Amino acid sequence: MSKVNVGLVGFGFSGQVFHAPIIQSIDGMDIRKVVSSNPDKVGQYLPDAAVTASLEELLSDEHIDLVVITSPNQMHYPYAKQALLAGKHVVVEKPFVISSEEAEDLIKTAKQQNRKLSVYQNRRWDNDFITVKSLIDSGKLGDIASYEAHYDRYRPQVSDRWREKAGPGAGMLYDLGSHLIDQALHLFGKPASVYADLFAQRAGSEVDDYFHLILMYENMRVILHSGSLVMQHGPRFQVYGSLGSFVKYGLDSQEEMLKQGGLPGQPNWGMDREEYYGELTLSVDGQAVSSKVTTQQGSYESFYEGMYQAIIHDKPVPVDAEDARNTIRVIELAVQSSRETRALPFH
Repeated sequence: MSKVNVGLVGFGFSGQVFHAPIIQSIDGMDIRKVVSSNPDKVGQYLPDAAVTASLEELLSDEHIDLVVITSPNQMHYPYAKQALLAGKHVVVEKPFVISSEEAEDLIKTAKQQNRKLSVYQNRRWDNDFITVKSLIDSGKLGDIASYEAHYDRYRPQVSDRWREKAGPGAGMLYDLGSHLIDQALHLFGKPASVYADLFAQRAGSEVDDYFHLILMYENMRVILHSGSLVMQHGPRFQVYGSLGSFVKYGLDSQEEMLKQGGLPGQPNWGMDREEYYGELTLSVDGQAVSSKVTTQQGSYESFYEGMYQAIIHDKPVPVDAEDARNTIRVIELAVQSSRETRALPFH
């Protein structure tokens, strides 16, 4: 089997929990080098990987095929640009970059260098989202009239971490919003216009920690919402169509399993608890009839399986960088919309 040797840039929460375990679970992929200021921590989890404090040293290693960037958001663009120019394939942790102009430049550079470029939108492979997408694609709900997705938290205290410090790419919209927007665009394509309400909900917050987005389509509305003071969570998904509805509670289990050391292939990987199975309601002989829908299995490993196929067999990347650019464009429009309190056309 052909090998893809990986260089990992950053070993914070994202690199340690969401990337390294998944990459190491993929046949044909191997993390050979890590850029980190904490070699002892890396050594605990990746004892066979070399550790360097220098991105340049990683990029000069001719054995590295793929560079995975998990640094703070504002460094995604310069690091990805350097890696592409060094002839490496690149995966960037979400959000892709800070601006759509940066996204366009990376897409252009990847084409010029003939390298693969993708963005780690792992929540396309959440078990709940896979189930929602399957139901929509099946036509059981008919023409979709409205789609609502929440990613709420209860975190009343502001944390001392870069994601909650004022600066480019910080805040809830770039963090969690990029997941919800990507899912919506993956289902329905680009909206006609965007309306948003953003604000700092918690005392002392330096960044937006609440957002409410409406993506407007010709005959449909998409509502994407997140708050930081939600102790009792409501539905994760609510989808309403001309033939029925689907309502789903609970959050995909893979993140929690990864935090506890779980890996793809282990028992119950990506599975949902039965009490969180969604409720499908359809009209039968003029009566509303509800039934539980077994949640499909989640599969974060599908992203890196797709990257392996893209690099070795020249298949399409699992998340197209142009899709990720569209997500960043929605974020830009949402910020402007909230500031100007008006809907803005997507272009």
